[in-house]
Amino acid sequence: MIKRLNIEDKKTATEVLRIQIPSYLAEAKIIGYYNLPPLKDTIHSLQQCEETFFAYYFQEELCGIISFKLDRTELDLHRLIVHPSHFRKGIAQKLLDFVENMYEVKSIRVMTGSKNTPAINFYLKNDFYKLQEVKIDEYLTLSYFRKYMI
Repeated sequence: MIKRLNIEDKKTATEVLRIQIPSYLAEAKIIGYYNLPPLKDTIHSLQQCEETFFAYYFQEELCGIISFKLDRTELDLHRLIVHPSHFRKGIAQKLLDFVENMYEVKSIRVMTGSKNTPAINFYLKNDFYKLQEVKIDEYLTLSYFRKYMI
């Protein structure tokens, strides 16, 4: 089941962090970079992020999160995270499909670590096009993707 979350609620933000930290630790291990901003998030920073959050639940257990900011024509995907104990179960796909079908936008954009092969393969499989790579520092390069919906 997918439902919208009120991230401004302290209990909800706490639950999101319980998924976010292990998920981004898994990414950090893949890319060899542990200074990822989502690993520094707090309950307060999540409550103030102004993103729209949806969650995937299985038998009342929070398993995955998708969050984004929306303008008139584009959805900017900020988080697509799944708890590592639920990797490879199609949860990220269900969350992405849900958001794609819910909002009428011209495009969706997202970024991920350039060494995050599982995420890159996921976005390419879902018809995202790689736009560019940006070197953040000597240890981290980000890949930017966009999917055109029309």
